[in-house]
Amino acid sequence: MRKNEIPALLEKNGIHPTPQRVEIAATMLAHKQHLSADQVLADVRAKGAQVSKATVYNTLGLLAETGLVREVIVDPAKVFYDSNTERHYHFFNVDTGRLIDFDADLLAMTKLPPLPDGTITDGIDVIVRVRRPENVK
Repeated sequence: MRKNEIPALLEKNGIHPTPQRVEIAATMLAHKQHLSADQVLADVRAKGAQVSKATVYNTLGLLAETGLVREVIVDPAKVFYDSNTERHYHFFNVDTGRLIDFDADLLAMTKLPPLPDGTITDGIDVIVRVRRPENVK
């Protein structure tokens, strides 16, 4: 997505397009990618934007709430923001810290346990952790 299209996209999704939010969204939506908040912060600062860590976290939260990005929690200390919002799952390489997409159709989910009363399935997130065999502990 082009940077000049970002303000209208943010407004369409109920997000006031401040210069900082535009920079953060432009970084995330430039192409399909997985970035941590720290990576986004480093990228926008490298482009000369004056932005705080709190602003990055808050903006990424807004982008996730509106469905513009997906929040992928690998573990409580490692969160990625995924600009690919289409149905898909992930490999997480424990050795490299890299998150890699794979097509959801490649994994057959044949049965779910009964859902709690009064609920419906809202989505399924799958993270397959991988590592090199010589690094198994």
